[in-house]
Amino acid sequence: MGIFQILDYVGTLVFAISGALAAMNRKFDPFGVAILALVTSVGGGSLRDMLIGRGPVGWMQDINYFYIILAGAVIAMAFRPHLVIFRRTMFLFDAIGLALFTITGVEIGLQAGIHPVICLLLGTMSAAFGGVIRDILCGKVPLIFHQEIYASLSLLGGALFLLMRDSGLLPTDLVYSLICVIVVVLRILAVKRKWVMPRGYREH
Repeated sequence: MGIFQILDYVGTLVFAISGALAAMNRKFDPFGVAILALVTSVGGGSLRDMLIGRGPVGWMQDINYFYIILAGAVIAMAFRPHLVIFRRTMFLFDAIGLALFTITGVEIGLQAGIHPVICLLLGTMSAAFGGVIRDILCGKVPLIFHQEIYASLSLLGGALFLLMRDSGLLPTDLVYSLICVIVVVLRILAVKRKWVMPRGYREH
């Protein structure tokens, strides 16, 4: 098992915990908690796979994802009062997951013979749309529609990945690592320095 597979599993776990916590905040029952953990962690990738006709969808081909998602839901329910201690660690892995799922989505799109521009959208979908589904089910406006810089980093990371991958100047593994570092660092800076996207309208 490679380092990227491990980080992918960790990212899936953190997204599952995120979904489970959101469900508990809305007072969902245990089944609802498990469902929200599932859709948050694999919803984006599943939607991507269905759109490109890739089946079974990725998480159904590896039973470890099911166990990881289930573990995330159980951890959230059992240790909810204590998880605030690990907020910074979870935020870091969320950023890593954003980077990894972006690269995975772009790569899968390229392997399917899809135009690179569409692959960028697939990468963003893989990384961010699980959270969109989570927020919709919780009756909230999805995070990516706020001013916070999140999905735009996925697009940027995907574009840099395509450029560096096609240039052939660096080994593929090094490109993966470099893109992950760039996206994670930018995500951390965006939150710490409160970078936001401009509003799309003027208030009168």
